[in-house]
Amino acid sequence: MADKSLTPEEQIDRIIDLALIEDTSQGDVTSEALIPAILLGTATIQAKAEGILAGTEVAGRVFFRIDPSLEITVLIPDGSTIKPGDRIATVSGRVISILKAERVMLNFLQRLSGVATLTAQYVSRVEGLPVTIVDTRKTTPGLRMLEKHAVRMGGGENHPVRLHLGDGILIKDNHLAALRALGKNLKDIITKTRQNAPEGMKVEVEVTSVEEAKEAAEVGVDIVMLDNMSPEEMRRAVSQMPEGVKMEASGGINLENVQAVAETGVDIISLGTLTHSAEALDISLELEPETLKLL
Repeated sequence: MADKSLTPEEQIDRIIDLALIEDTSQGDVTSEALIPAILLGTATIQAKAEGILAGTEVAGRVFFRIDPSLEITVLIPDGSTIKPGDRIATVSGRVISILKAERVMLNFLQRLSGVATLTAQYVSRVEGLPVTIVDTRKTTPGLRMLEKHAVRMGGGENHPVRLHLGDGILIKDNHLAALRALGKNLKDIITKTRQNAPEGMKVEVEVTSVEEAKEAAEVGVDIVMLDNMSPEEMRRAVSQMPEGVKMEASGGINLENVQAVAETGVDIISLGTLTHSAEALDISLELEPETLKLL
């Protein structure tokens, strides 16, 4: 969970610092053995695959955390489509500092661009339909803030309830199982939730049948999550929902069936795959030999 006492920039720097400790806490013995400290130059960050760019801010801040004297120029903004050969950014200054930052910077940039690219693929499959593609809490530990930014860059949105455990109430299968073992039914559980929930907080419940969906809506929730239901079941559930209750589809959704799910009339499609299964986008950093010079 993000520390609300920190600015977004400070939160990003804390994430970066953990990554740099992992990679550079013992120095860069290769560069230190070979590269003169007074060698200056410029490197270009360039795309080697087509996709959606995300993470240029964090990439720039990695360089700054290594060496504040480095000069970074972003040439393509986040959210843009990139293709092989596109120059994303340049960084100039001490070569030894550029090389020390290279891998951590690329890890962030490739990972976040991969998330944005996969998100854009799902968004394109439901184009023109009144549905929103959203993420979940199935994010890389420590990278949630960055990965949720990447989802937005790909045209998706962040889940309206599930930013973190204190963000909203989501009654899931294990909550239901625990309380049903104590003799509570779905109506009891939702009523208890409404009584104990902070004022104004959204309440969502996960259901696995049309009957449960209808019961949950009648008792009073903001969002009903249809978990691993077929498009036919989803369509039936949507047709029985009262006005004002949003319907979310989740589970078993992929690029092949997401359009069919969207056509059922659900309002939201949530996909853990956006962040837990995105393939990194191929991006590289290349020194420009003609710029190299000794100070």
